[in-house]
Amino acid sequence: MKMESLVENARKFERCSKYDEFGKPKILVVGVGGAGNNSINRLQEMSVKGATTIAINTDQVHLSITNAAKKILIGKSLTKGLGAGGYPVVGEQCAEIARDVLKENLKGADLVFILGGMGGGTGTGASPVVAEIAKKEGAIVVGIVSIPFAVERRRNAQALEGIDKLRRRADSVVVLENDRLLKFAPRLPLLQAFSVMDQLVSEVVKGITETITQPSLVNLDYADVKTIMTNGGLSMMLYGEADADPDTVVKNMLNYPLLDVDYKGANGALVHITAGPEFSLADMNRVTEGITKELDPNANVIWGARVDESCNGRIKVMSIMTGVHSPNIFSPDSVLDNVAPSTHPAGQQIPSDVFAPHPTPAFMGFGAKPKGFLR
Repeated sequence: MKMESLVENARKFERCSKYDEFGKPKILVVGVGGAGNNSINRLQEMSVKGATTIAINTDQVHLSITNAAKKILIGKSLTKGLGAGGYPVVGEQCAEIARDVLKENLKGADLVFILGGMGGGTGTGASPVVAEIAKKEGAIVVGIVSIPFAVERRRNAQALEGIDKLRRRADSVVVLENDRLLKFAPRLPLLQAFSVMDQLVSEVVKGITETITQPSLVNLDYADVKTIMTNGGLSMMLYGEADADPDTVVKNMLNYPLLDVDYKGANGALVHITAGPEFSLADMNRVTEGITKELDPNANVIWGARVDESCNGRIKVMSIMTGVHSPNIFSPDSVLDNVAPSTHPAGQQIPSDVFAPHPTPAFMGFGAKPKGFLR
């Protein structure tokens, strides 16, 4: 048979859209604290398939306006549902109080994404506890967290301590820097800026989840994700979109990283491509080669691709690179030698007014919370 005939027959082939439910991994997406709950809201709006969402908070009002499959209020006896007051030690204590409840809800999971904002109370303090429980239950645990703007000095110190605790309990921790938004979109309206991180985080979680659990052109198996993420350490996320041109989408990704890192030494990369039916094998090769050519020669690179009719010629690519190094945080094997100690370590008395009701600013409305992954 001539090559032309093979190509013609291939063009007529349609992949089976049936997918056996048996053997699908159990994937949980857990939003911890205000920022994590906001990301869960965005993910729900995008209708992610193949994962169950869980919202965890110490703030009952914020939890009540979060759209999640499951909602867990932690530390009610300690905070009275009023939040952790920005104290990570309180968030940690609340999670410890709810350990049995959290264990029951995390039981049986194969892959757990933990979404949160570092620097505050609940996300910073409770996320490592959630990761520890999920890990002990046998799950691969991937944290996706943001760190505050540089001007938020105390919150930054708390954030770095929280990330250090989280990375010791999770398999991989993807860190996003809010300061990068100032460089890439300084004039973006405030509300839109707050939603940018939510959108990026949601795109990545949705992309990985659906490529594992839904019919895809090139599937990412759960085993693939496990291989890359297990002991991945500090990780970074790249995301890019472009109309039709693979080289442009790669350029967009590499020029706008969301963490100040040296990704060239990364030891692993998970690449996910979403494109229309016109996306070719040559296009795929240009994308994956462009993203990974600067990685460690022995880096483990795994990629998946989905065809989405709604792309209309647009290409979306995301990548998670593991084992990276950041001057602003720490290398995978380092300790936090240069981070200021927490202003409220575990043994220190928390001010009594932390749990007292506080008036809600008039411009926010009753019970309102700033939108987005930044808080």
